[in-house]
Amino acid sequence: MYKYYEDKVNKAYNYAKEVYASYGIDTEKVLNKMKEFKISLHCWQGDDVTGFENQANGLSGGGIMATGNYMGKARNGEELRADLEKAMSLIPGKHKVNIHAIYAETDGKKVDRNELSADHFSKWIEWAKQNQIGLDFNPSYFSHPYASSGLTLSSRDEKIRRFWIEHGKRSREIAAEMGKQLGVPCVNNIWIPDGSKEVPANRMEYRKILKESLDEILHEDFDNKYLVDAVESKLFGIGSESYVVGSHEFYMGYALHKDIALCLDAGHFHPTESIADKISSMLLYCKELLLHVSRGVRWDSDHVVILNDEILAIAQEVKRCDAFKRIYYALDFFDASINRITAWVTGTRAALKSILIALLEPSHLLWEAEIENRLGDRLALNEEFKSLPYSAVWDKYCLDMGVPVGASWIEQVREYEEKILSKR
Repeated sequence: MYKYYEDKVNKAYNYAKEVYASYGIDTEKVLNKMKEFKISLHCWQGDDVTGFENQANGLSGGGIMATGNYMGKARNGEELRADLEKAMSLIPGKHKVNIHAIYAETDGKKVDRNELSADHFSKWIEWAKQNQIGLDFNPSYFSHPYASSGLTLSSRDEKIRRFWIEHGKRSREIAAEMGKQLGVPCVNNIWIPDGSKEVPANRMEYRKILKESLDEILHEDFDNKYLVDAVESKLFGIGSESYVVGSHEFYMGYALHKDIALCLDAGHFHPTESIADKISSMLLYCKELLLHVSRGVRWDSDHVVILNDEILAIAQEVKRCDAFKRIYYALDFFDASINRITAWVTGTRAALKSILIALLEPSHLLWEAEIENRLGDRLALNEEFKSLPYSAVWDKYCLDMGVPVGASWIEQVREYEEKILSKR
């Protein structure tokens, strides 16, 4: 149904190449640059953030919610990795996979999160070696009895706090070992759900406790060739509508204080805020940023990423700051109402398209118009750039990388669903 023709792709590309050349853009250089980008695909899209600890109960707590019950959810590591492989076969480029601690494989043994080690992720590491990809990691501070109060690292209960501090330490050790074995830096991102439904009596007290906990977790030094530490804020969550301990201001200050990466999640701010506008400010002070590319609809709803104004603005900002080497791109969405592989492929290809469009943008002409005070020209150029033939370059990129062009990948997912997912 969704066929493409190689000669037509090349013909369209040759035309686009000439158009971009007239604006001073070398599309061949852009295509080579695209091969360098690694987007971190989140494993939790494949099983609705259930993990392997307690699959009977599934996800609970932390203000996280996956909606829908589409067929074919991955039930174990083998199925989840097979689904990821299928998704990655339909996405141009070599990327990474992002793992939460709840995806440890313990061979049926009860291993709590404060006891986890790299051995419990050996299957993930071996799989990554075979596929020649990197891994990223996240401690899991939700869906656990010790998270039921809504407070983890900021808890006034010393027993609970000690448990989560140890989990944080173990997570960094695991991430560093992943980076060492794979030869690709592993980003270990700390996000916690701590907060309260109503306004607390003393906001600072919990933030002081959180800072002390993070200081202890991050005390040990690891080689940044293997481990990249990041911290992530949130505006609110279910059950923490009035107060979140780890606010943007808290983590912005903490990241600068500790000289670690700050994570900006596209869904973790007010609906009228854009993280694109924050990137240039943070890059003046932070060495590196982690971007969680998501799509909030009216709130932090983690919809599948599409090529919309927000995701394009993020990529354009990174490009105009000449900062792609200082940015880690990761996806963070989960939709259980549609085929989960379709969600992965759609979201990742959309993120890559935004990067491609940004790289193809003749930004130098915008800057020239601005410094010469030709602001009307700047406005006009911004509009004209929207209709440049980026799609022909995208098709060429997919063709060169050996993945389906256009919508032809949909048929492969449908076939995979019929043969494998529908049987689960």
